[in-house]
Amino acid sequence: MIDVNKKLLEDIPNKVRDILGIMIDVNLKTSEEKEYLEIITDKYPYPISYKGSYYYRSGSSTQELKGAALDKFLLSRQGKKWDGVPVPYFGFDDLDPFAFKLFREKASKKKRIDGELLKESDEVLTDKLHLKEGNYLKRAATLLFAKEPQKYVTGSSIKIGYFKSNSDLVYQDVIEGNLFEQVDKTMELIFTKYLKALITYEGVQRVESFPVSELAFREALINAVVHKDYASQHTIQISVYDDKLLMWNAGDLPPHWTIDTLMQKHNSEPHNPAIAYPFFLAGYIESWGRGIEKIVEESQKFNGITPQFRWLNGLWVEFYFNKEKSLLNGLGEKLGNRLGDTQQNILTLMQNNPKISITALASELSISTTAIEKHIKTLKEQSYLKRVGSAKGGHWDVKTDEELRK
Repeated sequence: MIDVNKKLLEDIPNKVRDILGIMIDVNLKTSEEKEYLEIITDKYPYPISYKGSYYYRSGSSTQELKGAALDKFLLSRQGKKWDGVPVPYFGFDDLDPFAFKLFREKASKKKRIDGELLKESDEVLTDKLHLKEGNYLKRAATLLFAKEPQKYVTGSSIKIGYFKSNSDLVYQDVIEGNLFEQVDKTMELIFTKYLKALITYEGVQRVESFPVSELAFREALINAVVHKDYASQHTIQISVYDDKLLMWNAGDLPPHWTIDTLMQKHNSEPHNPAIAYPFFLAGYIESWGRGIEKIVEESQKFNGITPQFRWLNGLWVEFYFNKEKSLLNGLGEKLGNRLGDTQQNILTLMQNNPKISITALASELSISTTAIEKHIKTLKEQSYLKRVGSAKGGHWDVKTDEELRK
């Protein structure tokens, strides 16, 4: 018995290392005159490969890494980013001369690129912008210069909606085209169609004052474009209300990061460097590493209101139009300061999509449908939540602390 155990003390660590690629400790223990083996493994910060599939721990369960998450992980092991991957069957004939013309005009004004280079052909310019790998163009080239970017990258657009309430969409726009066009069109629409300017007069001079700093909003928009996880296939979403503007951008928070960490480091390295570099040369990005800091500074300088940041399956930037609303949200009272993080996240998802299903909630929050149902039951009992209509055709009615106090 002891000889067998001694052999296992050597064989088990070797087999686990060879099959899973991780290191473990195996100890021979004795209890009540019986021998047993103790196997100790440290918590690994990355997925583990087993028979061609990758697995990770989520809470008390083991999950298989699939889809976009698996693609991102495999790319990271090669030292690559999503936007730097070569694209087959996409060539120079698929690029839009107008997009290059727009880039040249903006880059020429900023003087961050040699003027002689701007006179070169589109093919040479593409190479100098690091948008080629061998004979292939990179994914970033499809988003920056393709005639039909959305043909190659699903969800590579920006959606804007004006809401009277969380479930009452009044009108909306979807902005497509290359990323340079999307930024310019979004800026124009937000400040001509979606935000109402306060009109005042200085003598005979008419003065328009918007509720959000144009510089702060532009920085938030650029931040979303260069940091977005395009593999997620989700659009950037901007929701405008009478008293606030919310912007959501798909992405993943790095392990062990919090919003405080995000505030300090989010722009230290763009998630899409091949996209960010042309944006920098064209003057959309003024400096590296100050994205969120600049949003806060410009907002405070503009009207003394600090935007709020939160993380829920992506980064939310929230511009409130008065200080009372901003402070209320910052204190966590908007959706109930007595609730846990999971319950607040459920309510937030329901606010953003009142028709969201329990299965979709479970998928978004990476927990079981049974757990979602228990949380929903608790939220109903506390009057934060009510189901209106049938299970299939109805919607969720979410109440805030402020509404419950009335």
